[in-house]
Amino acid sequence: MAHLYIYSPSSAVRDRARFRRALARLKALGHEVEVDSSALAVYQRFAGDDEARLAAIARAAASGADAALISRGGYGLTRLLPRLPYDALASAAEGGLRWVGMSDFTALQCALLAKTGATTWAGPALGDDFGGPDEPDDIMLACFDDLLQGVGEGSGWRLPLPRGTSKVIAARGQPVGHGGDFQTKPGLLWGGNLAVLASLVGTPYLPNPKGGILFLEDVGEHPYRVERMLTQLLHAGVLARQQALLLGQFTGFKPIAGYDRGFGMASVAERLRALLPGVPVLAGLPFGHVPTKVCLPVGARVTLAVEGRDALIFWG
Repeated sequence: MAHLYIYSPSSAVRDRARFRRALARLKALGHEVEVDSSALAVYQRFAGDDEARLAAIARAAASGADAALISRGGYGLTRLLPRLPYDALASAAEGGLRWVGMSDFTALQCALLAKTGATTWAGPALGDDFGGPDEPDDIMLACFDDLLQGVGEGSGWRLPLPRGTSKVIAARGQPVGHGGDFQTKPGLLWGGNLAVLASLVGTPYLPNPKGGILFLEDVGEHPYRVERMLTQLLHAGVLARQQALLLGQFTGFKPIAGYDRGFGMASVAERLRALLPGVPVLAGLPFGHVPTKVCLPVGARVTLAVEGRDALIFWG
């Protein structure tokens, strides 16, 4: 099986029982698991001070592992962007190391893509995805296994019905709010956590692809905050340059009773479609702070195809 290197480039590990459970599960799957010497370090809210986390990233790059998997997200990588060893990270990726993570890891992924063009993987984190009280999600495990074996060729999902759409109409295969069936030209797949990505606007760490396929997710952000960040990307010209915008899972927020009055993520998507008539906005991508998630190659050339309610990203 695979050699996995576990390290902590962002926030400190809070739940050590979950951490240990995740390691045990990966070993039970047959993987060789190597844990970085500072994976459980604590400095303020971080997994060690900036120097310690930079050193951990460098050790991961030099590990010779098949994949470097973050212990968790949180916050901390944007502090390190001016000092990351980009050439070493890209060289490790070129040599076969898969950099895997999500959430705060979006900062490293975007910066590495902008600086070097290297491909990384949006995928699971150790604690949240392998260490929970329940068994890990079957789809996530299958996608992670495909990533490690290098056999994954794409990911598909079922598009949700837009508000007010008749299930009878949808069953007949008629368009469901994305403009009908289409297939994009090959384009750069990029994205990740919306809050992290929006924070990079105006910096040299945000990729600037034209004709890309942008995917986004977030957690703990009310839809009005999501819309505000998306509007920032809109005003910065980022969204209009894409071939398509894929909305993943936006979870962990509380509706404001008596105030939202129907405003939610569906409202956000509808507004984007009105403002971006030439850019399909697709919802329901199985990626985010949720158990069921696919693995996506950030920086790879992909094609997006939609037929009815079936969407497919393929890169194989």
